Amino acid sequence: PQKVAPLCKKGIIGFAYGSGPHVVAYTSKGEVYNWGHNGYCELATGSTNQSLVPIQVDGSLGDKIVVEVACGSHHSVALTNEGEVYAWGQNKSGQVGSGMNPNQSTPRKVNNSIGGKFIIGIACGQTSTIAVTNNGEVYGWGYNGNGQLGVGNTVNQLNPCRVMALSNTVIVKVVCGNSHTLALSDEGKVYAWGANTYGQLAMPTKSNVPQPEQILQQIGRIVDIAASHYSHISAAMAQNSRVYMWGQCRGQSVMEPTQTPFTSLHEAFAYYSLPSITYKPVTISWDHDTTVESSIKAAFDDQATSDLIIQVEGKDIYVHKSVLKIRCQHFRSMFQNHWEEDSKNVLEITQFTHPVYRAFLRYLYTDQVDLPPEQALELLDLANAYCEDSLKRMCEKLMRQGIDVENAAVLYYNAITFHAKELEEFCFRFALNHMTDVVQSKGFASLDETTIKNFITKAAKAGAFKT
Repeated sequence: PQKVAPLCKKGIIGFAYGSGPHVVAYTSKGEVYNWGHNGYCELATGSTNQSLVPIQVDGSLGDKIVVEVACGSHHSVALTNEGEVYAWGQNKSGQVGSGMNPNQSTPRKVNNSIGGKFIIGIACGQTSTIAVTNNGEVYGWGYNGNGQLGVGNTVNQLNPCRVMALSNTVIVKVVCGNSHTLALSDEGKVYAWGANTYGQLAMPTKSNVPQPEQILQQIGRIVDIAASHYSHISAAMAQNSRVYMWGQCRGQSVMEPTQTPFTSLHEAFAYYSLPSITYKPVTISWDHDTTVESSIKAAFDDQATSDLIIQVEGKDIYVHKSVLKIRCQHFRSMFQNHWEEDSKNVLEITQFTHPVYRAFLRYLYTDQVDLPPEQALELLDLANAYCEDSLKRMCEKLMRQGIDVENAAVLYYNAITFHAKELEEFCFRFALNHMTDVVQSKGFASLDETTIKNFITKAAKAGAFKT
């Protein structure tokens, strides 16, 4: 590894790479830098001169705030905070979405078909581009020789074309392999289409598929998916945090999704992909940080070093007052302000269940939440009571991953109760997209009259009942 000095202290938060190679990076301020090969205008400089040092991308992106970038083999795509898509680079198959074939030497806004849409996600195959809107629509453009655009044929598209086979499905994320595409719905379902030479679509045969088909039903709800234009591998993480891989793994064709021993999609890609890559940037910690971190993790529920026992439902949890004081304001006040509990070696908790309180204490040691989504609500209650904002956000994420038409209304109500605005809006949008099923659910029927009235009013203002 080599330090890229010109980008130090720029606040880089993400990057993508092509196969020229060229690299595109973006900052916390929304600035974009790129460097490397430029034979197809990959650097958006208006010329084809390569650069060995990062160059800021200006032009039509100069006053925009970029929140995501993606690269194909020789083209790049940027997404702004206003839901706009800009593209540049090689365009022989229409992957820039300009409606023409010449290479695009400066960033150009993709207007056709998606100009009035708010885009929330982008992905690039080798010579294709996919985008998903805030209401779950999917659009594709560029090379389509393997059906990777999902439009039902193998004709290249110079302009964005909607994937109509998904018109009744709300997609929240798309990823692209070399020449295949995966999409994840708001209900945790996965759809695949495109090239299948190596089994990357997880289907019984190796035939290419030109439109989306649901896969992974046997695994259950999926919370994340991954692919890279550099490879023919597909990966997914299930709700139970198990990671599955299929496709061209270490040179072998794996047609059945196979559970890996890994706990992250990064690790799985680094191990199975040739070349060994990760599907997104990885943050590296220094060894001395890891040593301290692992030592603190190992100290949780360790009877040998504990100086405090917390009893919940008659079960003991061994902890350390110093760790609790450092990590939690509630315990800091308890042990420093001479509460009655300060002098005790055993502290009994009666407000919460053992699994939830143990998960909370473990979080204080590990910064991780190990709890099924269905128990996240009680943990959210605890986080709210103890003013743990970071834990509150993690609970909200867990609940988003577990939302369905049966519990959406209840989650919406609880989000309001606990003042979780982002979760409230997420649940509301989910309910809008599945209105008929949600309002007929037992969860919706259990809501109080005021909540139902307010929900219906808000839904009406959002256009749910247009005639």
